[in-house]
Amino acid sequence: MNIGKLEKVDIREIWKHEQYGFSEWLSKKENIENLNDILGLTLIDISKETYVGAYRCDLFAKDETTGTKVIIENQLETSNHDHLGKIITYASGLDAKVIVWIVKEAREEHRSAVEWLNNNTSTNLNFFLIEIHAYKIGNSDPAPMFQVVEQPNDFIKNNKSSNSNDSMNKSQSQRIEFWNQFNNVVIERGKPFNIRKATTDHWYTVAIGTSEAHIDITLVNKDSVIGVELYIPDNKELFDKLFENKEEIEKSLGFKLEWRRLDNSKASRIIYYIKGLNFDDHSNYNELMNKSIDIVIILRDTFKKYI
Repeated sequence: MNIGKLEKVDIREIWKHEQYGFSEWLSKKENIENLNDILGLTLIDISKETYVGAYRCDLFAKDETTGTKVIIENQLETSNHDHLGKIITYASGLDAKVIVWIVKEAREEHRSAVEWLNNNTSTNLNFFLIEIHAYKIGNSDPAPMFQVVEQPNDFIKNNKSSNSNDSMNKSQSQRIEFWNQFNNVVIERGKPFNIRKATTDHWYTVAIGTSEAHIDITLVNKDSVIGVELYIPDNKELFDKLFENKEEIEKSLGFKLEWRRLDNSKASRIIYYIKGLNFDDHSNYNELMNKSIDIVIILRDTFKKYI
């Protein structure tokens, strides 16, 4: 068996220009997916060269399921103070909550700066410092690779937002443990959907290709259930359209759903419950997680035909 040697490629040989080369490449759907895996988001509506005053942000996007605004600043050279100032300016001007700075090489002082920002800013703000590298084997095409240098520390962020004495309560701790294990199961199954960052939240969101609705997995420990639902934030007409096809949808799914129009709320929910959740007994976690993933997949694939 012949084994090749991994060789590093100068990224400037691949992309001669940040704007017309790298930014153009990164904005493509198949390439932004690699970044999604790192960020735990599903980026859509990618805009290039968005103006903020007299300056232009390289890429501006939003997360499909949460609507969170994201800026991406590309720098195919060693990080510098000028670009650090720019990412803060862009975040402020565009009201972005996720800030991504991609560089050829990160200076130690900028690593420290991004770490400080993550540790000392609002729980809603998340800063990523990422190096872009490229490699090839023999005469192969160069393969780009993102390397995370600094990223949000979820434990610090969640602790800051806790009302208790700087520590997570039992439910929060159990949730983050569940979601971490859940992400591992999703990865083992070949990532049928994008993984999200494990947090202390009781919900986990999966995009289905539209901003009108998404799938939520919810942990309801007091009722000993996991809910898997189509969540419609603000569109009663869409709910009514789906409800008209209720029998056909449930026949396709092979199980019944709870249809909640919620007339006194903007949101509507269509839910399936999985029994057996118990934060004090993890013995059935693998079974519960695999069942949840199965339900997510079939809900997504079925409802996409009607939305």
